[in-house]
Amino acid sequence: MRPDTKIKRAIASPVLVARKINKLYFAAVGQNDFNTNGVDIFEKEWDNLIILDACRYDLFKQQTHISGNLEKEISRGSSTTEFLAGNFAGRRLHDVVYVTANPQFHRHQDTINCELHNVINVWKDSGWDSENETVLPETVTDQAVEAANEYSNKRLIIHYIQPHYPFLDSGTSFDKGQLDDPDDDSAFWRRIMTGELSVDIDHLWNLYESNLNKALDSTSNLLQELEGKTVITSDHGNMMGDRSFPIPIREWGHPRGVHTPELVEVPWLDCGGKRREIVAEPPAGQTQESIDSVNDRLRNLGYVQ
Repeated sequence: MRPDTKIKRAIASPVLVARKINKLYFAAVGQNDFNTNGVDIFEKEWDNLIILDACRYDLFKQQTHISGNLEKEISRGSSTTEFLAGNFAGRRLHDVVYVTANPQFHRHQDTINCELHNVINVWKDSGWDSENETVLPETVTDQAVEAANEYSNKRLIIHYIQPHYPFLDSGTSFDKGQLDDPDDDSAFWRRIMTGELSVDIDHLWNLYESNLNKALDSTSNLLQELEGKTVITSDHGNMMGDRSFPIPIREWGHPRGVHTPELVEVPWLDCGGKRREIVAEPPAGQTQESIDSVNDRLRNLGYVQ
């Protein structure tokens, strides 16, 4: 976006200036590239790590029906890209297979510079649902089961896109077909924040909860198929008009670099299971997706290009 366009937007929406100041605050206290107060997921014990994208701890605690030991952890990011930078960057993880519905790892793979045994991009053509403009949770489950069978001696990270919008089976249009945005967040949330879009907060919560419930149903099905110790968590939370810090504006979405409790407090549900034998091996052959394909998926999910 051109600098003059950014200036015009800031003048028209002072709340975006306040957001920028809040980001500068967190950067000033040493949380620039990622939230240094967050947990390193690879220092935790698990064989299967299930990530529910943009899932708040409080909502998960309220909605989950999956048994296990639930704790609160602090994420290394308030956005997916920040979470990836804080956990994956510069690492050699030859014992890990990443099954993901989120294209951000692929888009930033050069800067993340992480070697995994394999990455299964569920968001590719075969896994993409054009009607909802996202990856359905049941599709992730199906590909995760295939990966578990093929890579029985590898740690699995399974990244669902829900409860992150687009909202499934909702009949809504404001959350579909997102465009580029200067922040590491979507035009949809920014428009609510600036008052350009008015959506009833209770309606938003219901949509968000519905997306989470669909993800939890698919996750429950996946748990029946997985062997080993399984943990369910999130990459980051989501602001729903909660007050930010230090300037107490009402914040929406999950802007990168804003480390409020609603954004970095995530669930850590230990579902138990006997540990599997894990073996590290050189990376499997991985195909390169076209830049246009990646950008199209990111646009539909509301990410900056």
